[in-house]
Amino acid sequence: MLFRELHMPTTPTLSNWIALIALGLIWGASFLGIAIALEGFAPVWVAAGRITIGALTLSTIAALMGVRLPGQPLVWVFAAGMGVFSNAVPFFLLSWSQQHVTSGFAGITMAAIPLFIIGLAHPLVPGEALTRIKALGFALGLAGVAVLIGPGIWAATGSALENVARLGCLGAALSYAVGAILTRRCPDVHPVGFGVLALWVATAIMLPAAFLADGLPAMPAPRAGLALLYLGLLPTGLATLLLVGIIRSAGPSFLSQVNYHVPVWSVLLGVVVLAEELPGRFLLALAIIIAGLMISRKQPAHG
Repeated sequence: MLFRELHMPTTPTLSNWIALIALGLIWGASFLGIAIALEGFAPVWVAAGRITIGALTLSTIAALMGVRLPGQPLVWVFAAGMGVFSNAVPFFLLSWSQQHVTSGFAGITMAAIPLFIIGLAHPLVPGEALTRIKALGFALGLAGVAVLIGPGIWAATGSALENVARLGCLGAALSYAVGAILTRRCPDVHPVGFGVLALWVATAIMLPAAFLADGLPAMPAPRAGLALLYLGLLPTGLATLLLVGIIRSAGPSFLSQVNYHVPVWSVLLGVVVLAEELPGRFLLALAIIIAGLMISRKQPAHG
């Protein structure tokens, strides 16, 4: 999630860097959490469960902070868009796709989010024109995405639906980018109140969908249940506190660097915990994508 700055950011402090690394680890571990939660839940219930737990968690935090829901109708429209594109759609796509791809692959595709944002922001966000430097980084990043999904790595898991699942992961990344653009265009609003509203919109969509599609889930094994609880409490709920703190003190540009950390953690945890294989093409694609991001963030020299 990306929000307008509440005040001018300061130079990042050590606590900002610690919070950024922690946020990258929390979000990076979410792909491992999804893989484990799928052992006991259908994909639609993984998405619905984490969203519902996240909404309850963030609502409790908002109540303790004394934060109220925003009252402006236009903010509700943007929050609904964020609930759909930053929560409901990508959470379901990732949960379904991770039945057929490794958690490491799913995490690496998230590095494409800033690239999609660059492309979408050019026509939709004032002041975000696609400069030559950004265009070069964007093109290089897309080349990395092509390497990621290109010939030679389709059989990493052997699933018959792996091709579709890879595109599903990229669809989730694109959905996150759309959600970020909508959030940027939203009028000034407290991030926690905005997040609570967005999560309840996503809950109102996914919870009925889960009941209609799969009925009431059976009692899962503790391992799967704890994984779903983790997904709701940390990546979906409590991570917002770290996000808000970083934005308030260091600004959203500093926060965007988390996109470099998430894929690395997802790959490492997948290899170490789930013994997933790590094709060399994955690492090459990740290196190309991150190089594209670094180039696109490079500030032009001023004479």
